[in-house]
Amino acid sequence: MIYSNHFGISGRPFSLVPDPGFLFWSTNHSRAYSMLEYALATFAPISVITGEIGAGKTTLIRHLLSAAAPDLRIGLVSNAHGDRGQLLHWVLDSLRQPLGRGLSYVQRFSQLEEFLRSERAQGRHTVLIFDEAQNLSAKMLEELRCLSNLNDENDEILQIVLVGQPELNEIIARPRMLQFAQRVSAQFHLSGMPAEAVAPYIAHRLYVAGAKRKIFTRGACELIAAASNGLPRVINQICDYALVYAFAEDERTVDADVIRQVIADRKIQSLSGAAAPIG
Repeated sequence: MIYSNHFGISGRPFSLVPDPGFLFWSTNHSRAYSMLEYALATFAPISVITGEIGAGKTTLIRHLLSAAAPDLRIGLVSNAHGDRGQLLHWVLDSLRQPLGRGLSYVQRFSQLEEFLRSERAQGRHTVLIFDEAQNLSAKMLEELRCLSNLNDENDEILQIVLVGQPELNEIIARPRMLQFAQRVSAQFHLSGMPAEAVAPYIAHRLYVAGAKRKIFTRGACELIAAASNGLPRVINQICDYALVYAFAEDERTVDADVIRQVIADRKIQSLSGAAAPIG
């Protein structure tokens, strides 16, 4: 990055690409991850994690994938769409199973069940994680409920984790989704981190990037907290621009004046419930 040498850091500490190496355990993120661990440990058939855009959901998923125990077989499905028949295609692909042409729905279902039972016989159980699950249709969610019925009291072979934006909870709460809702055993909403956690979050990411000194002042961090509502993605956007601004002015620290300029130029506003996007 153009500012790396100027600030004595490597790479881009505030990249918008989720990176488990930069994971910061705010209270909310710790609770969300603990709920995921609880769900897996108790063989919850269906778990739901929701959060605003940029709250850090995908980063948590990536950490889970990197830290998964050997007895877990995890399939990650991102932005699945289509009908109930196509859902099985997404699932089998996430588990790296062959996708034969011209197979009927029944054949794909049998293929999946055979795979799940084979994994269980070898001491592994399978977890399907659906990212951006708010995009799943009601029919696809109903199909997931049917897949969860493959479990019985003597043989837990499949767990399903849905991760999505808050509207996912609204979908599940609909009267027609009652049977699905009854299968949800673990649920958590990941909100933005509290204001007092923003400065440690910024310092943590800079430390991981190799910073040896304090770069953002207390006043700068307070303004960032107010403008971002504690959402990591928005914090990262503001900080990244702020480093560019400070570099352009040959400043060694980022103070409140720099943040005010970034906010003014990028039209960032503190809104009730969510932070406005930059740009």
